[in-house]
Amino acid sequence: MTENLQSLCLANWNMEMKLDPAKDDLPLMANTRHMLVKHYVLDLDVDFKSQVIEGTIVLFFEPGSRCKKGGSAGEEACLSQSYETCKIRASEPCHSPVTNVSARSSKTEYNDFAVCAKGEKDTSDKNGNHSNGEQASGISSSKNCYDIENHGSEDFLLVLDCCDLSVLKVEEVDVAAVPGIEKFTRSAKLTDAEELRNLRNQIVHELVTLPADHWREQLYYYTRCSQAPGCGELLFSTGPWSLMIRKAEVQAPRDFPHAIRIWYKTKPEGRSVTWTTDQSSRPCVYTMGSPINNRALLPCQEPPVAMSTWQTTVRTASSFVVLMSGENSAEPVQLQEGLLSWYYYVTMPMPASTFTIAIGCWTEVKQESHIADIRTTNEFSSVFSRADLRLIEGSCGHGAYPCRFQNPAASSQLVIPHRVFAPWCLKDRCAEILLELIPRCLLAAHGTLGTHPFSRLDVLIVPSNFSSLGMASPHIIFLSQSVLTGGSQLCGTRLCHEIAHAWFGLAIGARDWTEEWISEGFATYLEDVFWAVAQQLPHDEAREQQELKALLRWRRLRDEVQNSEEELQVLRPNKERTGELSESGTCIIKHGLNAEKIFMQVHYLKGYFLLQSLAKRIGEATYFEFLRKFVQKFHGQLILSQDFLYMLLENIPEQKGYALSVENIIQAWLDTSGIPKPLLEECQTWDQCRLVQQVNDEVTKWIQVNQRARKRSKRKQRQDEVAFQKLLPDQLVLLLESLLEEKTLCLRTLQRLEKTYHLDEQDAEVRHRWYELVVKHKYTRRYGDIEKFLKEDQAMGVYLYGELMVNEDAKQQELAYKCFAATQKQMDVSSAKVVAEMLF
Repeated sequence: MTENLQSLCLANWNMEMKLDPAKDDLPLMANTRHMLVKHYVLDLDVDFKSQVIEGTIVLFFEPGSRCKKGGSAGEEACLSQSYETCKIRASEPCHSPVTNVSARSSKTEYNDFAVCAKGEKDTSDKNGNHSNGEQASGISSSKNCYDIENHGSEDFLLVLDCCDLSVLKVEEVDVAAVPGIEKFTRSAKLTDAEELRNLRNQIVHELVTLPADHWREQLYYYTRCSQAPGCGELLFSTGPWSLMIRKAEVQAPRDFPHAIRIWYKTKPEGRSVTWTTDQSSRPCVYTMGSPINNRALLPCQEPPVAMSTWQTTVRTASSFVVLMSGENSAEPVQLQEGLLSWYYYVTMPMPASTFTIAIGCWTEVKQESHIADIRTTNEFSSVFSRADLRLIEGSCGHGAYPCRFQNPAASSQLVIPHRVFAPWCLKDRCAEILLELIPRCLLAAHGTLGTHPFSRLDVLIVPSNFSSLGMASPHIIFLSQSVLTGGSQLCGTRLCHEIAHAWFGLAIGARDWTEEWISEGFATYLEDVFWAVAQQLPHDEAREQQELKALLRWRRLRDEVQNSEEELQVLRPNKERTGELSESGTCIIKHGLNAEKIFMQVHYLKGYFLLQSLAKRIGEATYFEFLRKFVQKFHGQLILSQDFLYMLLENIPEQKGYALSVENIIQAWLDTSGIPKPLLEECQTWDQCRLVQQVNDEVTKWIQVNQRARKRSKRKQRQDEVAFQKLLPDQLVLLLESLLEEKTLCLRTLQRLEKTYHLDEQDAEVRHRWYELVVKHKYTRRYGDIEKFLKEDQAMGVYLYGELMVNEDAKQQELAYKCFAATQKQMDVSSAKVVAEMLF
């Protein structure tokens, strides 16, 4: 590789990387204990030319847990904590309200400049934007803006999570001006400004607390209120991670406006959204599910406790399809020639981090008529008793919303309505693989856990720069194109994993983000169960496949523990303080910005092995009966690890004989780095599995073939008469991993290995191991395949860069630099950071 290409990679990387790698804790700044968002209304325009999403967001609040009862002492506590929370940014000035933002029409437009208050210096950029982290010098001296350091304690400060956004204007919404809103008021007397303010807040309170069966009316009035005129601009200031808003002379959250409108724009470099092109070279944008979640898409409250509903209108060119986490399958409305409007909503409160959007020239892959037969076939039933799927009597434990678990029709819906979207060039592959798999996997999930928490599902094949094999959000699953090659195994297991998140991760969420195992451990464990049912495997065959999978995961966990920092191996880094918040609701997510952690699987693997260990002790039938009870009790809520463990041991008291306790489980599995001791005792059993023994026999054959090939001269290259067995994809992974442990494999062995198993046609998991062999043994004929893999299978290829660099081979390093130069601009920040550290 030329020095110029390497220098170009390094220069681009240094320019684009903005996060300080030394600061790997993620701050959640929203003061949710003072004010809690109950509903968002977004009204957005998407411009692919400028790579900007712009518009308004209206937030409807209720007082938080510390402020609901009011009282001067409580109000003073709220005020004091708000001030202390933001004191660290006292040097950052408060922005004056932007006054020249035009009224919305079918297309939002902004003036090219902002008019500052009298005597102020115009410090906005050329678009009138005040952005996170920018220093608007001179504004803090304005008479119209309070200085945080000197006067912050005079007014209550609302803090939202916000990053990489340009906030233009913040205003109070006059919900009292909505026609027909009188039904939400107890009194029509308006004698002074204070009573009018109280009336507006009373209207919002009545609206957000409507009974669940009034959800249609509630959405209607949310829409009407969001379109109401403003009744006063609010002062605001932005920090690197937050948006701070205040209203002059309002000193308590109870009196702060409960409905506010924020005018804002995203930035092309914002880390919550990815602007790229799809596999058909058409422009698209999608949310990343990155460490900072959605705060660079919308100003919001990111802590999980801020569970809210939302509705969103998106306008974009008519060539684009808008997909989103929404309960409805949106039908676009044509506003004018070439412009469509899409509308989605949700009525189940969830954390703002679960909000997902994907806009592109997606093609819907239509369902073939014969596929529908799968849904009702009797032989495709769960191995678990249907009697266990009855509704648990009694009310749900969550707040009021239209819950599917209390709806008999929803509970008996084995397969929810679903659609598949993809770039045009992948349409046929999706039709061949996904259309048959989705109903099978959904049916298997229902047979295992019961009622589907969500009413419908879209599955989207995202662009090649997507950094994971899949991501689940309410009503929508993103899948990498890497799952579409090499048969149905990888696609089926990944689909089952993401479907499992509907229960664990979405319907039941972690109250503390550091407890990722609650989501990922359960999904990893359940993917095996769902996939066995979806394949209609006999019990013994399913057990063998699961033992093989356990061995592969054990090897992965062992390697990860040996090659990572101990701190990153702990499932509860906050330990006994897990779930605790400050008095205002702020917190720090340990290691939340650590790019290395994003690619670690310790939360998946240790969580999986914990659940597997519990199931083995309790017995499969008893364990799944308990899981269904747990889902019934905790759906729609946030949990900590002990919620699951306490209920498990209470429901199965006979386990006390095994000396099981919540405390010793937490100590052994969650609060300690390294391999849990109980797992060390179990791992020896998987080597005895028939499928593993079969692989071991094949490895022995290949070692013998390699030894003979090395001894044989070129004149005697006759093929050995060795019969190799056909292997499952997971067996091939184990075979290749075992051969990677051999010191050398000669060229003829590699060629024969490739031909015997058609390795270039296998799934991405198998090909990844194969390319590791190619790199290790410098099999130059297949370097072109590695280049293609690093470009098209970015969800899988990150660590191949490290393999290319470790041998210090000039050709391999040139290949790594070349691929990084070609893909770097489209990589997400974390992937690019990890690869750059390997290369430079």
